[in-house]
Amino acid sequence: MKPNHKITFPTMVVMLLLCFCFSSHGQQKVADTDKKVDELLSKMSIEEKVGQMTQVTIDLILKNNSTTEIDSDKLNQALLEKHVGSILNVKGHAYTMETWHKIQKGIQDVATKKTEHKIPVLYGIDAIHGANYIEGAVLYPHNIGMAATRNPELVKESARLTAIETRASGIRWNFDPVLGLGRQPLWSRFEETFGEDVYLVSEMGSAAIKAYQGDDLSAYSSVAACLKHFLGYSLPASGKDRTPAYITDYTINEYLLPPFQAAVDAKAATAMINSAEINGVPVHGSKYYLTEVLRNQLGFKGVAVSDWEDVIRLHTRHHIASTPKEAVRIAVEAGLDMSMVPMDYSFYDLLVELVKEGTIKESRLDLSVRRILKLKYELGLFDNAYPEKEAMKLVDRKKEEEVAKTAALESMTLLKNENSVLPLPKNAKVLLAGPAANDVTSLHSSWSYVWQGSDVSQYPKSTKTIKAALEEKLGAANVTCQSTADYAAKANYDVNQFKNKAAGYDYIVLCLGEKAYAESPGSINDLTLPEEQIELAQAAIASGKKVILVLVEGRPRIVSSFVDDILAVLMAYRPSTKGAEAIADVLVGDYNPNGILPYSYPRYTGDLIKYDFKYSEAIKEDVPNEYTLGEFSGQWPFGHGLSYTTFEVSDLKSDKTTFTQSDVLNITAKVKNTGKREGKVAIELYSSDLYASITPNNKRLKGFEKISLKPGEEKTVSFKIDPKDLAFVNAEGKKVTEPGEFVFTVKDKKVKVTYK
Repeated sequence: MKPNHKITFPTMVVMLLLCFCFSSHGQQKVADTDKKVDELLSKMSIEEKVGQMTQVTIDLILKNNSTTEIDSDKLNQALLEKHVGSILNVKGHAYTMETWHKIQKGIQDVATKKTEHKIPVLYGIDAIHGANYIEGAVLYPHNIGMAATRNPELVKESARLTAIETRASGIRWNFDPVLGLGRQPLWSRFEETFGEDVYLVSEMGSAAIKAYQGDDLSAYSSVAACLKHFLGYSLPASGKDRTPAYITDYTINEYLLPPFQAAVDAKAATAMINSAEINGVPVHGSKYYLTEVLRNQLGFKGVAVSDWEDVIRLHTRHHIASTPKEAVRIAVEAGLDMSMVPMDYSFYDLLVELVKEGTIKESRLDLSVRRILKLKYELGLFDNAYPEKEAMKLVDRKKEEEVAKTAALESMTLLKNENSVLPLPKNAKVLLAGPAANDVTSLHSSWSYVWQGSDVSQYPKSTKTIKAALEEKLGAANVTCQSTADYAAKANYDVNQFKNKAAGYDYIVLCLGEKAYAESPGSINDLTLPEEQIELAQAAIASGKKVILVLVEGRPRIVSSFVDDILAVLMAYRPSTKGAEAIADVLVGDYNPNGILPYSYPRYTGDLIKYDFKYSEAIKEDVPNEYTLGEFSGQWPFGHGLSYTTFEVSDLKSDKTTFTQSDVLNITAKVKNTGKREGKVAIELYSSDLYASITPNNKRLKGFEKISLKPGEEKTVSFKIDPKDLAFVNAEGKKVTEPGEFVFTVKDKKVKVTYK
């Protein structure tokens, strides 16, 4: 609406009436759905209810030795005998859209035509960074790269397009996004997080959920999102996936719960539960976490599903249940709605026994089944359980490629650029080396056409390597590369190539990092780069040429042993389909980088202090009892990222020097492009509570805005700060904002405000 547009009284009345009508319609729709659910639930047997709580993998309904063909006898067993309510996954690799339609039709033909109550199956998939289990799909940067963009609109758009294509395949449940904080860099799912900061994860995660689900789950562009993994999954003490975490109540309430609260407020339809344990308590078997915290404290009303095989693991792995049957009892009584069993019908058989013998009440089943049925109604499955032609019409691969390219570009983070060695001249002669130089899988990693993302045969032929993309920019004659598509090949680590070939080249572009991996297979014991990569870097430096390092990795790997002698460092994260092109564009200057780090990059494996450290955490090395009081000791700090232009912040001010509980601060700053190139810049606002009853962090992120500026152009950015934004969890476990002085920082500018 234009600022000077006046709203007349009749117009206002009409608007209010429309709002009332829409609200009334929405309330009536909910009431109608609840009535349908209750009517259906009243007709269902114990076996049918237990079946709705059972989720199995597609393997159980496929013919032996087939990855796509349904076995009718196995399908009948699943749906007619065991009354299974949900199926998930692919077998082996991504399917074509036609295959997905055939599979969905086969399943729903039985579910909606042959079962007694015609209850459709809810199919789920891990569409983590695009519709990654659809053959030929466009994939977006993993969440860690999306967080580097500091652009929630890109998160929304990539999630919206993912939802459209996923829905078009006939699948209406997406197990995404990950809302754990990336504060344990050894963890192999670090790349799936939105980084280490509470505010950043909350903003990006809720943006994804809103885009996945839209305003109406029954829409052709919507899928049910899944907040995961509740709770503490991303902080295993050992760094190994699905292993124990030891977390204080303060850390849970101050750091881990806020992103999940934001997801619940965004109306996330489902939740996936942590596979591991907190302080000796497996979360998927904890009534405290599943009922008291998730439902009563956060207000979650959706469907809670276990992760892969977790219920039986209460017996086989966690050893808190003496039998598989006891494991089922513990999980269900804790508050789990659905078990991702997934390879057999043990959960179904044992839960039926438990109810029939009276150990678990049928009314307990009703709580979960009501939620599951309601979700199926909301997703429109009872109206049409089959792949929708209208959804197919919305799929736009050209738009997907545009968004993937923009996201990859905005994620690129220039960490170092001494002597302005970048961008490369367009006639530069480059020796390209390293295991990531000619490999598409490391650009994508987990959940890319196959679970591990490591099968190059499954990638679209159009997907470029860094080698191919750089050859297009500089000309094939100007790029020499002996790297192979096999990440482990000895040729990738041949130090002699610099002695034999570097003489004719001015630059060495060294592509190091990590091979593709997902979950446990990505476990490591040391953040330091592999020895052969370090030796390769040292050999490149010894050549005397100008060396540019491109890091292709899902988590920060230690480079301190050689990086001081590298002129430029570009962090690419896991940029996916358009990643190689984005890397090449930045290297040659066709795009001005503007990504910034979503985590603190450590200098040493044991130096894991985060950007928001407590004042007492940062100790001066080799000086007893000396504190740095605000100095970051890592390689590069959270929020660090360079540009090919320069920006200056000035006139940082608050509209109030003192404020109270009823006030909202308006903090503004002027930002000017003082360089010679147009560029984007992410402006971040940090707050520092100088003194508090709980030791305060040196600073915390409170807002960010990304703007574009032409050379010489200046814009004003503004941030609204409510006193609640400055609250913390005190010693009594309560969220409070205490009176005192706060310092707000943008870049190197500061302003002090007093809260009374």
